[in-house]
Amino acid sequence: MPELYILILTVPIILLSLVIHEFAHGMVSYKLGDPTPKLMGRLTLNPFAHLDPFGTVMIIVTLLRGFGFGWAKPVPIDPRYYRNPAKGVVLVALAGPVANLTLACLFGLPLRLLNMGYWPSALGWELGFLLIQFFYTGMLLNLGLAFFNLLPIPPLDGSRLVRYFLRGSAFHFYTQLERYGFIILFALLFFFNRPFSRFFTILLNFGAFLITGFGI
Repeated sequence: MPELYILILTVPIILLSLVIHEFAHGMVSYKLGDPTPKLMGRLTLNPFAHLDPFGTVMIIVTLLRGFGFGWAKPVPIDPRYYRNPAKGVVLVALAGPVANLTLACLFGLPLRLLNMGYWPSALGWELGFLLIQFFYTGMLLNLGLAFFNLLPIPPLDGSRLVRYFLRGSAFHFYTQLERYGFIILFALLFFFNRPFSRFFTILLNFGAFLITGFGI
C-alpha cells in the first residue's frame, strides 16, 4: 500500500489513540483525588492539548516501517493527593497502556469476525479492503503504543511499574536514570534498531494473534 495512503488512513487513528492514552492518565489521576490534570486543561479530548510534535512524527515514521510507537505530552500529576501515592502512580501509569490495549481490541474485533467468516458481502471489495486496512492499522498502532509505553525505560509508563517494586539504593539509582531516559531510548532505537525491531515485531505478532486469531 502506498505510504501516502497509509498516512491519510492513519492520521485520525493516531489522534484518537494518543488522546485516549493521555486522557486515561489524567482521568485516573483525577479520580484518585488529584486536581492537577483538570487545572492544566488535560481532561479533554482536544488533540492539541495532548500532542507532542516529535512523538507524533515518530509514530508516523515507525508505522510506515510496519509498527507504530511514539508518545504525547505527559499529563502533569501530583501523587501527594493520592491516598496511597505509590499505588496511585502505578494505576495512573497503567491507565494509558490499558486504554490503548482496549482500543486495539475494539479495532481488532471486526478482524476476528472476518477470520471467523463473518463479513457483510454487501460492502463490496474496495470498501471492504479499506475497512480491513483501517481496523488493522488501528489495532497495530494501539498495540505498538501499549507495548512501547510499557518498556521499563524512564520516563515511559513501564518505568513507573518497575520503580514501585524497587527499594533503597536500587530505587534511587533507577530514579536518577529518568534524566537520561530519552538518551537511552534513542540509543536503543538507533544503535540497536534491528534487534529491537525484531523483538517488537514478536510482541505485536503475539498481540495481534490473541485479538484476531492471526498474526501480522
